[in-house]
Order: sequence, then structure tokens, then C-alpha cells
Amino acid sequence: MVEPDKKIREELNRLRAEINRHNQLYYDQDNPEISDADYDRLFDRLLEIEREFPQLIAPDSPSQRVGAAVSGRFEPAVHRVPMLSLQKVTSEEEFAEFDRRVRELLETEDDVEYVTEPKLDGLAVELVYINGNFMKGSTRGDGTTGENITANLKTIETIPLRLSKPTAARYPLLEVRGEVFMHRSTLDTLNCTLQEQGVPPLANPRNAAAGSLRQLDSKVTEERKLIFHAYGISATDLIGLGSQNDVIKLLTREKFEINESICPAKGVAQVATVFGRLDENRESLDYDIDGMVIKVNRFDQQEALGQISRAPRWAVAWKFAAEQVETVIEDVIFSVGRTGAVTPVAKLKPVRVAGAIVSNATLHNQDELERLDIHLGDHVLIQRAGDVIPDVVEVILDKRQPNALRPRFPKNCPSCDSSLVRPENEAAHRCLNVACPAQLEGCLFHFASKGGFDIEGLGDKLARQLIGEKLVTDPGDIFSLTNEQLLPLELMAEKRVANLLGAIERSKKIELPKLIYALGILGVGEAAARLLADEFGTFGSLQSADIERLEQLQGIGPVIARNIVAFFDNSGNSKMISKMREAGVVFPKHQATQQGQLSGKSFVITGTLSRPRNYFKNLIEAAGGKVSSSISAHTNYLLCGENPGSKRDKAHKLGVEIITERQLQDFL
Repeated sequence: MVEPDKKIREELNRLRAEINRHNQLYYDQDNPEISDADYDRLFDRLLEIEREFPQLIAPDSPSQRVGAAVSGRFEPAVHRVPMLSLQKVTSEEEFAEFDRRVRELLETEDDVEYVTEPKLDGLAVELVYINGNFMKGSTRGDGTTGENITANLKTIETIPLRLSKPTAARYPLLEVRGEVFMHRSTLDTLNCTLQEQGVPPLANPRNAAAGSLRQLDSKVTEERKLIFHAYGISATDLIGLGSQNDVIKLLTREKFEINESICPAKGVAQVATVFGRLDENRESLDYDIDGMVIKVNRFDQQEALGQISRAPRWAVAWKFAAEQVETVIEDVIFSVGRTGAVTPVAKLKPVRVAGAIVSNATLHNQDELERLDIHLGDHVLIQRAGDVIPDVVEVILDKRQPNALRPRFPKNCPSCDSSLVRPENEAAHRCLNVACPAQLEGCLFHFASKGGFDIEGLGDKLARQLIGEKLVTDPGDIFSLTNEQLLPLELMAEKRVANLLGAIERSKKIELPKLIYALGILGVGEAAARLLADEFGTFGSLQSADIERLEQLQGIGPVIARNIVAFFDNSGNSKMISKMREAGVVFPKHQATQQGQLSGKSFVITGTLSRPRNYFKNLIEAAGGKVSSSISAHTNYLLCGENPGSKRDKAHKLGVEIITERQLQDFL
């Protein structure tokens, strides 16, 4: 087996960190920074490296997961059957190759029966019906665990709250899956209302739907007039349901809204015809779609095809090509995102692209700005890649004006004037000052999250108020907030203020790994934070560590090492840490994780357990074990709850030992 060199390992670490960050922005914060096409390029490169060096595949790699981890704003909801992602194709040739693999695995030369449906650009959810009653609804989350948003889903008129008596009797447990989205016309009306209230408009229907569905106040969700379209169920072994077509008929009888464009197709030629018709008609729709989903119709064939780590082998998403339109660059500004990344943005002469009026387009970073050789006044081709964030594709040089000026990338942050840093092997320039106004809201939310200081009651709305009233200029100010400062704020009654101040006071006693994670150092997630705490033991030792010492740590590497040193060298960050100390935050000593009872043992968790899966994952890892998402011959134990699905059968075939919660407790 070929061993990867240091450069490949560094690129892999960078890709994983960057993809995880974009997953969090897209799935958790509903605020993507890059287009679908750019995300796909990052992900394809990750898969390319992992295919070439399979020994580098880790259980927590984005290639082994779907979406992003749950945010902590809602109760976790474990999916009995994982909600997988989809492989993608972008041409008839690529779909024909997918079809060839399907027929090869099914050992047939006959045309395969498929069901096609528009790929709705919204939020995937699961609805759980028990004895015919809608009992629980959740987001996809990371594919295994989502967020319980039952109260919000119950406000959507197109979701039945009860099934018919015959269906309830026949299927005591029925898990229905589909997409929640917003009509374009609804978004237009909503944005008019928001602008009248002085609130910034929502960017697109997908962000609007996702943000509306994840409101803490279900009344807000109800006002947003969301739509739910059902497209399937989780189980493929229910009596009387042998195909995707059977499921669609059942859902239609039960008064679920089904997309009018769902239709069968047999073989490549018919699928291509349906795709062409959908592409041609999509501008006439009152909702956004970004392609077509194609599923093998028969469940026995789906079962035979199985799945890879994060996607089924029996379904694929055929993505639309991006529409390109000519316009003019009127200016280039430099925007600072929530993570400190500085992005050049082209201000365009407004033009309609893929059904939307576009006046801005991302130029991504300095390299892209220079590659395109952008000048002010240039005529350019733009496209909405993935129909979300517009891109500049190319400059039409024949139309460039004489003496046109070239914009220069700034050396200092446009928001706070701190020096910008470009980490090695990264394309983005970043502002590392946590007090930077442009990124402060995101910093506060991360700082107070469950993985960090876990300050209950400090959500994004309150964070915006604290920043707007200049009560908080960096996260360190949180610990000095007073009753008198908080009471005048909107919705902050005495009891809520008392609860918040109590949560802030309790949070001052924090474990070192959580403290390190809360700082938001680029590339330092929860796993890296624990590794650093184990290695250095005290915050002061980490703060004074040099690059050479940090680079030696397995799992850190030179890029993250430089990010850590740059963070502590920043004067704004030093000021914040001083504020935290003065306010009474405890900077504790940390005892490194000892060799545990489960050291060297690999676990997979399946089924419904008495507590969320993360609880058992943390128990296993605290005892030195590792938890993987997929079962293999190298797995030592399958922790099995109720309704385990196919993983238990696979464990039997591979000879993997199956244990219960009680047996796990006995191990410990």
C-alpha cells in the first residue's frame, strides 16, 4: 500500500476542516459561504485522496457523514434508519455510467425501472407516525441524529397530523420522509414585510425555509407558510409495499402532498427525456429545484444494491448545468464573513439569472480575483452555480475599457483594520481578531454553544442585540454583563435575565477542552481541543507553545499549529482572554485521558437506545474506544438497541459481537 507524503496529509486535514465548516454554515446556520459547485469540488478532491490512500479514511471524515452535527438548539432525534446523502451526476454520460453499475450489480441486461422526482431545494425532514398519530418530526442532521422540530412541523398545513385507520392498523410505525420548502412568491412577500420592518431580506427560498423551520418560536414558523412534499418512507420491508411507486400511492391516499412531476422512467433514454423536460420547465415553477433525483423503483433491487458509506447505490441526483448570463462589474468590495474569511464580492449591474435578479457575485479569494484578472467596468459571464450563490465565470476581454482599474486585495481587515493572515495551504485571507464586528455574532454563538461554554439562553437574536447595543465587543464581555444592562433589551424580562446571568455564572467553571474549543481557533474542533488539553494540561502551557512543539502532535499538523500561534499572538484575542480571567472564568488544569477499558476497541451503534447515541459515543470514547458509523470486519462490537435494521444482520455475517446497553455498562 502506497504511503501518503506530508503534503497529502496536510491537504487532507485542510479539506476536512474546510468541508466541516461549510457543512456547519449550510446545515446548521443556513448561511452558506460558497456555491454548491465549489463545495462539490472540495468534496470530490477529498474523495479522490481517500480513494488513493484508503488508510487515511477516518470515521469522522466528512466522506463518512451526511450533513452536519446537530446544533444544540433543539433536542436530538435519532433516526431509526439513517437519512443518507446522494451521489451526483451532471450529464447523460455520467448517468449512463451510474445505470451501467446498477445493472452490473443486479446482474441484468434489461432496462431498470426508475422513479424520477424534482430535487427540491429545501430542508429534508422525517415524520414519525405511531399508531397513525404524528408523534415526532426531525431534520436530517448528520444523517444519524437530527433535531427534534416537531412543534414547528405541526404548523405546516400540508403535513397530516393523523393517518387513516386502515393505514394506522397496518403500519403501527410509519416514518415518512420529504422536503420542506418555500414558494418563491411567498419569499417575495416575506421579504417585502421584513424590509418594511428594517430587517435584512432573506437570500433565497432554501435559506428562508431552513431558517423558518428551525425557529425556537413555532408561531414564526407558522407565519412563513412553508410547504411539505413527501417523497418516501424509511422502511423497505413493510407488507404490501414493494416499490417506490407503491409508497407514492400510499402517501397520496393519506393526503400527503406529492410533487406533481414525480414519474416513472425505464432505462437511460427515458430518464434523460424526463430530465430534459424538467430542465426546460423549471423556470415556470414557483419553487426552486437544482436537479432531478432518480431512484431504482423496486425495493428488492434497492436492498440488493445496498449503500456506500454515506449514500445509497440505488439512487442518484442529476444536477442541472448552471445558466450563464452577461453583465457588468460596477465595483468590487471586500466582505468579512462570520469565520473571519475575507471574500471579494463583485457589485454587478442587476441581471436575471436562473429566475432571480442578481446584483452581487462572489469572487471567492485573492487567487480567483487574480486568475480572472478582474477590472472595474469589465463585461463578465456569471452563473448561479447550484442555483444559490452567483459566480463570475469569465471576463469578456474584447469589451474591456482602456485604463480600467484593477481592484487590490486589502492587507488589513475592512471591518476592524487588523492585519489579515493567509494560513498556509489555504485560499482565504482571514481576520483573527475575535472582536472584529463583522464576525462577532458568529463568534458569540460558537463561544456559548454546548461544545463551548454552554450558556443556555444566549441565542443568535440576543447576540445581535448585545452587539447592536455595544454591550459586547468580544466574547469576554459576556462574563461582565449585569442585570441593569440586560433588562432594557427586547424580550428580556426579569426571570429570563436571572436565568441567563445564572447560566453565565455557572459556565465560568469549564473543562479545558471546552474552553479551547469555545475560542473558535481555525481548524480546532472538539477532537483537536481535547487532544491539545491532553497534551498541555493547562491553558497557559498551550498559550505559550511554539509552532515546532504544536507540529509534533499527531492530529494537529503545521497548518493548525500556525493558526493556534497566530490566534494567541493577536492583541484583540489577548485582551479577550484577560477580560475572561478578570471576570472570574476558571482556567482549569486538565488530566489527560488515561488508557481505558475499551482502548483499541472499535464500536458501531445501531437502533433506538434509552438515551441519545452521543451519550453512548462519549462513554465509549472516554474509556479509550472508537466509534465508527459503518460496520466492517474490523469492528469489535455492535451496540444494538431496538429496531436495529440491517447493521445487525451484517454483524452476524461478519462475526462481529453484538452487545446490549447492559453489557456495555458491564465492560465499563
